[in-house]
Parts: sequence; C-alpha cells; structure tokens
Amino acid sequence: MPEAFLAAEPALRLIAFAGVLGLMMVWELAAPRRRREIPRLVRWSNNLALVALDTAILRLAFPLLAVALAVWAEGAGWGLFNVLDAPLWLSLPLSLLVLDLAVYGQHVMFHKVPVLWRFHRMHHADLEFDVTTGLRFHPGEIVVSMIIKLAAVALLGAPALAVLAFEVLLNATSMFNHSNIRLPLKLDRVLRLFVVTPDMHRVHHSVLRHETDSNYGFNLPWWDRLFGTYRAQPESGHDAMIIGIGEFRSRRDLWLDRMLMQPFRGKPGQTSAER
Repeated sequence: MPEAFLAAEPALRLIAFAGVLGLMMVWELAAPRRRREIPRLVRWSNNLALVALDTAILRLAFPLLAVALAVWAEGAGWGLFNVLDAPLWLSLPLSLLVLDLAVYGQHVMFHKVPVLWRFHRMHHADLEFDVTTGLRFHPGEIVVSMIIKLAAVALLGAPALAVLAFEVLLNATSMFNHSNIRLPLKLDRVLRLFVVTPDMHRVHHSVLRHETDSNYGFNLPWWDRLFGTYRAQPESGHDAMIIGIGEFRSRRDLWLDRMLMQPFRGKPGQTSAER
C-alpha cells in the first residue's frame, strides 16, 4: 500500500495543479478583478519557467519529500501522532491545522528575518497579481520552506494522506488566492471566514509597508485574525492599489535571470518592515 500511494502521488499532484491552474487562468480571462498592464506572455512565461526550475531543484535536493517522509515516519514510529497511535479521524484534521499554522509562521519569519526576506521579496516584486504570482518563489525560499515542512511532518508524525492533502490544498489555494478574479463582495465576505480569498491576500502584495505586513495566510484565514495581522481592505481600494515593492519595478526585472539574482541585489539587511 505505501509503495502504491507514493507511486500515485506525483500524478495526483500534477492533475490537481494543472486543473486549478487552467481553471484560474480561464476565470481571470472571463472576469478579471484588476486591469492588466503587462503582457501575459512576459509574466506567465517567466513565472512558469521558475516553477519548472523549482520543481527540478526540489527533486534533486530532496530525494525524500514530505509524503515519502510521512510514510517512513509511520513505519519507524516517529512523530507525535505515531507515538500516540492516534486514529486517522483525529490525526488527519489536526495535521492539516498544524501544518497550515506552520506555513503561516514561516511566512511571517520570511518577512521579519533580513536574509530570508531577500529571497521572499522576489515573490512580492511581481508587478501584477494573478494566478502565476502564487507560483513565483525563489529556489532559495523553496529549499528553506521544504526543510521546515519536512521537520514539521517528522515531529508531528502526520499521516501520509494528510500530508498529500495539505500539499494539494496549499498549492491550489495559493493559485486561487493570488488570482486576478472578481468575486461578488457578499460571497467574498462569506468565503474569507473559511479560506483566504484573492481580495484578502491581494492586500498583502501592496507596496505600502503596513499592508504588506498583514494577511500572511495562504490557506486558512483564521491565523491572521488570531494573531492580529488581519487587514480587511487596502487603503486605496483594489483597483488603485499599487502591487509590488519599492525596488525592482522595471519590466526587465520580471525576467527569470533577474528574478534569480534579486536576493543578491539591493540594500543589505532590509526586511519588509523597513522598506
């Protein structure tokens, strides 16, 4: 059973990824939230090339990824839920909650620690906000994030099914809440009680410091409310707000080579709170 589960994992993740990406792209074309200023070919080609590079690096750097580690930890009896022999009905939802909280904490850390911000700011330097922004992460950030995720999975003893579900959900919700889609305001108010919506997360991509340092959640919206980092709307409104950061505002900075070099450019020791 574990071998079959691991063998099916890449196909399941690819199907979910391609399905959500395609759906969001079509939705953006049909009902955009903000006017597009930069040709999609420029941004989409470079952002998706970055996804391919990140995937290749992860496969080379981490032969044992999160789902495989969960299978191994279960067999070895490692991690809290494995030690307690917790039933799946309890360990699965708790694992989803704790892993999502870990991602929230990691996101805050990437904003507050200067060396980590230098890698994470590439995600924020996108000059527009759409589904491909949710996939735009520097390989350095991806590697650090995977190390943190592997540590959380091992310590928690999360079941493999929960880890796979979390990976798929996180990827899907990241594409959803970065999408340039228009939702009815009443629907948005209801949805953001349960999931991070595009209007909620777009505030986090504002050029204004106090707006960037808010709405850190990628999947569940509750952590921002609990820890006081929730901001309902941008000051300028969604149509007028400026996306990005103060640096790297040329279209040339949207190209893959410039994105990869961003952590090594600009002022040293700068965090998001100091821009």
